[in-house]
Amino acid sequence: MRKVLGVFLAAAMTLSMTASVFAAEVETIDLGEEESVEAEAEATDESGEAGDYHIGIVTGSVSQSEDDRRGAEAFQEMYGEDRVTLAIYPDNFTEELETTIQTIVNLSDDPEMKAIIVNQAIPGTTEAFRQIKERRPDIICIAGESHEDLPEIGSAADLVCNNDFVARGYLIIRTAHELGCDTFVHISFPRHLSYETMSRRVAIMKAACEEFGMEFVMESAPDPTTDVGVPGAQAYILEHVPEWVEKYGTNSAYFCTNDAHTEPLLKQLLEYGGYFIEADLPSPLMGYPGALGLDLTEEAGDFEKILAKVEEAVVEKGGAGRFGTWAYSYGYTVSAGLAQHAMNVIDGVSELDNIDDIAKAYQVFSPNAAWNGSTYTNADTGVKLDNVFLVYQDTYIMGDPGYYMGSTEIEVPEKYFTTK
Repeated sequence: MRKVLGVFLAAAMTLSMTASVFAAEVETIDLGEEESVEAEAEATDESGEAGDYHIGIVTGSVSQSEDDRRGAEAFQEMYGEDRVTLAIYPDNFTEELETTIQTIVNLSDDPEMKAIIVNQAIPGTTEAFRQIKERRPDIICIAGESHEDLPEIGSAADLVCNNDFVARGYLIIRTAHELGCDTFVHISFPRHLSYETMSRRVAIMKAACEEFGMEFVMESAPDPTTDVGVPGAQAYILEHVPEWVEKYGTNSAYFCTNDAHTEPLLKQLLEYGGYFIEADLPSPLMGYPGALGLDLTEEAGDFEKILAKVEEAVVEKGGAGRFGTWAYSYGYTVSAGLAQHAMNVIDGVSELDNIDDIAKAYQVFSPNAAWNGSTYTNADTGVKLDNVFLVYQDTYIMGDPGYYMGSTEIEVPEKYFTTK
């Protein structure tokens, strides 16, 4: 995949994929900070004077996915409760599928509703979107970070935006290697490993570890959506991280696929040693405030100040050069950015499936971020998924001073796009 530098510039190239679910017919983008001010002004000013319609955003709860929720709240605060309606799907959504579907569908009862965004798009979102389209085809349905197979949800949603599980599967391992790690520990559970995006990323991570001469290890932890709940899942992580660090050594890097696992994992790694490259859905708010005991009330919404405060605390704990993140929250940006994009589309200033227009909306909430991304084609059918985009942000390693890894400028070897 060829990286293309410049602001909101897209270039296309085709990557051959044979045995996997996705073949990559890729448009890559690299989003810098230039024009972010203009993009924000265009998005907020023009959409802010729009007609009388409503936007709905569905997220998980603060306990399950705080960043997603905070991004939705920020967007609602920007445009008002009279225009933006928020909803929360159940924490145990795997056991309450019908409730999840109905929570999403209920937003379409509002006759003024024109767009519904679900982030994260957990199981049931595809069915909810299909039901919405049957009754209200005028409503724009957008999925952020889908847990369902991308071709499936892409058939029901108008737009899908996920993190780039292919590129990141390689880049996270590459970063761990560059930081001196000799072991990579992947923590998850069966439900997540059944997802195409996560199972393929595991395969890519394994292959990358082989390339860089690192050991790849799988550890299991309880699913927070089961009977143990979030407290039980977090208690398990707190108990087992010391054992894992003793077993694998302090040059081991750790990665978990669940948001609720992140805080206890960070807390114990800061105490016992080990590396953490970035979260599954990275953010300086993902796990770090709780693990470090930080009050970020005064810094709320200002990610430069949030990152600075988190970094200072990490350094004080002896974690300099061992802990990373994205400078701007992925979950926060997706919730607010996709809602902004929907508003821009309704107002006629953006096109729904235009990667540059999606980028402009994201930039409103991550003005200095370097992003890269791609579009995909279904390998089984050969049909290009024009409405599905994968994106990722540069990795920032906290220290004194901290530094970016330049991940968005690294060329991912083509073989990893066929790894499964």
